[in-house]
Amino acid sequence: MNSETLNPLTAHSLDGARALITGSSRGIGADTAAYFAQAGARVAINYRNKEARALKLVAQLTETAGSAIAIGADLTDSDSVAALFETVQAEFGGLEILVLNASGGMEGGMAEDYAMQLNRDAQVNFLTAMLPLLHEGSRVVFVTSHQAHFIRTVETMPEYIPVALSKRAGEDALRELIPELEAKGISFVVVSGDMIEGTITATLLQRANPGAIEARKEAAGRLYNVGEFAAEVASAAVDPIPENNTRYVGDVSDFLGK
Repeated sequence: MNSETLNPLTAHSLDGARALITGSSRGIGADTAAYFAQAGARVAINYRNKEARALKLVAQLTETAGSAIAIGADLTDSDSVAALFETVQAEFGGLEILVLNASGGMEGGMAEDYAMQLNRDAQVNFLTAMLPLLHEGSRVVFVTSHQAHFIRTVETMPEYIPVALSKRAGEDALRELIPELEAKGISFVVVSGDMIEGTITATLLQRANPGAIEARKEAAGRLYNVGEFAAEVASAAVDPIPENNTRYVGDVSDFLGK
């Protein structure tokens, strides 16, 4: 977990707010949760199978920052999602912030279509299931990468293509819900960033394609680390919605052909 010096949110700025971050027992999700908690929010940490790590994070946040709970749920399992909903409703009563951070598709031993199940279908189903917890003034944040966001116009590493295509499909499906969300007074923003140093995705890519991350870092000039990118995700939860509901983190000139 990164220090409070990286937190873009001021102390007490989220007092009374309730936040749920999917896939937040480690990495970007965990640091985002810490920033929210340090700003006064009550935070729900979602994990798939790393209960001990999630509980350790909850203990750290409770000791140093404020209020947090851990909820295990597999986003691709409807019964699991329903149980998560019941827990959040019972513990929090509602949500001001929902961060859709969980993603995958490069893990071994999963079904052939797992990337699409998790990165598209589960994202839409999860947001739809959580809608009764959201209200006017709530914010939904979807976390993705430039490599996925621009996959239709810019090639990416072969090893990442299934994830990129499924993440973009998920983003498109979520964007189709924007009119429904806005009718309820709920705002939606996509946070798109370059490859992030220190993430599981970067580690798996480096393992499959040695030198890939270094090459991208050289091309981009610099890559954000986990804490820096999480700060952008946290900011996206409170800042005004950018044009086209998209917040770009880092340089995108390579992807825009500039």
